[in-house]
Amino acid sequence: MVHFLHPLLWPRTLVLPYAQQDAQGHCLVQEEASPYPLVNICMDVLIAKLDKWCSKRPDGTLCLPEHWYFPHEIADKFLERMAWQGKLTDRTASIFQGKQVSLKLMNIRRVKLSAAAFTQAFCHHKLTEVDATSVDSQLLAPDIVHALQGSAWIQKNLQCLVLDSVSVPQNSGLLALGQFTGLHTLSLANVSFRNEDLVGVSQLPSLESLDISNTLVTDISALLSCKNRLRSLTMHYLKCLAMNNPQILDVIRQLKCLLHLDISDHRQLKSDLAFYLLQQKDILPNLISLDISGGTDITDQVVESFLQHRPAMRFVGLLYTDAGYSDFFMGRQDLKVAGGANMSQISEALSRYRHRSCFVKEALYRLFTETLSLRVILPVVLKLVAIGMRNHPLDLPVQFTASACALNLTHQGLARGMPVRLLSEITYLLFKATKNFPYYQQLQKNCLLSLTSSRILMDVPFDRFDAARLVLRWVCKRESPKMQMMAVSITSILALKLSPEEIEQFQEELALAVKELLTIIRQKMAENLNDVTLLFTLKALWNLTDECPLACKYFIENEGLATIVQVLETFSVSAIQSKVLGLLNNMAEVRELSPALVTEDLMEHTVSLLHSSDIEVSFLAAGVIAHLTCDRQQWLSHSPRRRALLQDLHLTIQNWPSSRCDMSALVTYRSFKAFPPLLVNFSQPEVQRWALWAIHHVCNKNPSKYCKLLLEEGGLQLMYDIQEHDQASAQVRQMVSSILKEFRMHFTSFRRPPQPQRPF
Repeated sequence: MVHFLHPLLWPRTLVLPYAQQDAQGHCLVQEEASPYPLVNICMDVLIAKLDKWCSKRPDGTLCLPEHWYFPHEIADKFLERMAWQGKLTDRTASIFQGKQVSLKLMNIRRVKLSAAAFTQAFCHHKLTEVDATSVDSQLLAPDIVHALQGSAWIQKNLQCLVLDSVSVPQNSGLLALGQFTGLHTLSLANVSFRNEDLVGVSQLPSLESLDISNTLVTDISALLSCKNRLRSLTMHYLKCLAMNNPQILDVIRQLKCLLHLDISDHRQLKSDLAFYLLQQKDILPNLISLDISGGTDITDQVVESFLQHRPAMRFVGLLYTDAGYSDFFMGRQDLKVAGGANMSQISEALSRYRHRSCFVKEALYRLFTETLSLRVILPVVLKLVAIGMRNHPLDLPVQFTASACALNLTHQGLARGMPVRLLSEITYLLFKATKNFPYYQQLQKNCLLSLTSSRILMDVPFDRFDAARLVLRWVCKRESPKMQMMAVSITSILALKLSPEEIEQFQEELALAVKELLTIIRQKMAENLNDVTLLFTLKALWNLTDECPLACKYFIENEGLATIVQVLETFSVSAIQSKVLGLLNNMAEVRELSPALVTEDLMEHTVSLLHSSDIEVSFLAAGVIAHLTCDRQQWLSHSPRRRALLQDLHLTIQNWPSSRCDMSALVTYRSFKAFPPLLVNFSQPEVQRWALWAIHHVCNKNPSKYCKLLLEEGGLQLMYDIQEHDQASAQVRQMVSSILKEFRMHFTSFRRPPQPQRPF
């Protein structure tokens, strides 16, 4: 038996952002709330079951069925999804061999492939774009270039090549890049790319966009070879550059076709190149995008002057600078700014710099400050936080700051306006961060705090098994009473979302948690303090022991029964009494443990509460008596006592209102499997009546769940069997009829099955 919180404590109304105030956010909510595209769902099914559909070659690699064919529109997406899901390996990449799959755009970010598998699987395709960002170090940049170079078609027609963060051996180079005459976009950020490589690349006849950020280039003079065709130049954090500012500016000045220039830098390097660039009057007159984030001595005045002479400018990067705060930037609707002055600039920074951890960290820090007292639902911003966390999983400052921002964006009622799918993603990323940084306590706390949102805890899909392990560990920590109290409250609800089998897998954590929960209860009794912590602690024990014999065993072993008796003697509040009795019901359901409950003190309190005016307390006390008296064996030496209890139970049920009545809280069940021993006990109609009253009550309050449960567990056939049994009393038959009537009202087309089912 388990106990839900009163429904009024869990607001469920969704609050969508106003389209007039946040059109982008409104669109995101609609997009996230929509089903995934059917083509993506089909691809995911195929990816998950590749072994089932494919045959195996002698070397163990996979081969598609002969009649299958993927055109490039499907093949490109299929490859990208395999890579994104981590399913692209030497073994699975082999499905792209041959002519059954046609690729044009190859995205293999962060995959682990050997050079041989890469060559065999991809280099015979007519590729126009290749993105191999951050592939595993066993696939080197020279290997990729050499393999692609083996195709004369690719040499002439490859238009875009991205090799960011791909390893290059110390004695190797990338001179062969000069052979790809069709390239118009080349990105080599964070690669061991040198001056001689730049000379070869600059000769490419179609090159328009080049990224040499964080490379080993010391001299950019070679760029003059492509000054009449280069439109975009990105050289963020060019730390090895040996040229002085006038020399660099002299090269940049001659790049007449340049529309985008990125000379952003790490703040700690104190580069003043951007400051000197902004002083130039005759440089880059056609520029529409300039990124100078991280530059020193950058002020609003110098940036404004530069922009006023270039009215076509549409973007400027000012993060990690002292600029972007004047009214000039606030009033330019046609100018996007990546900075830290307001939410718009921060969002732009998170979007533009999603692959640069140094700037993501700074933008998240600004976002945290900006959202400390947030009262507005911002799903687009939360999505950007998720992207930052996903792109930099092993960067502690990013993960920690992002976790704090996620809390600010979902605290109190804000999560209710967020799409479930987005909340699921952010929750997954928070737990992933706790696994990557298990000893960073504040990050663990942030993850725990996120679960205090009822929207996330109740409605959002996430790995509740991992969550329970984290939360149970926090229950046992005594360093912070506030955090422990939150962990207890989360446990009381999270236990409802796990099966008993899952709970029993936490043997070590479960044993320690039960012991600690009992310690908290004893502390509250010593202080004579009836507070929310005591209520949540009792609720946590109630829910953890539900259909979980192991948790019940730990409870008995840690002198839980004596503690519970003291609780009943210390507090007479019905809210506490009902939780104690719910816990005792769970104990009484475990046949091998129930004899421990037949003590003078415990039975005296139970009988007293049986006569409570609170129907919930009386009902739960009756449940304890029903379960304990059902087994005659343990009462052989106390037969008169047992008869007195059954008579008391009979008189109490007689005085109860209809089973359709309302209780102060919602009593519910995981299953009905505890009821058959009571229902088939015709020698004790009092026990039968209690079980039937309970079943009818929940079927009436939640027919969609419990009528279905009755059917699935074979309980319906048992109802018919009881109704037709010659030993069934008139009152029992009448109660069975009420349950069957409730069932027929919910399942109007139901007909009794001709073949009897096994009792549930």
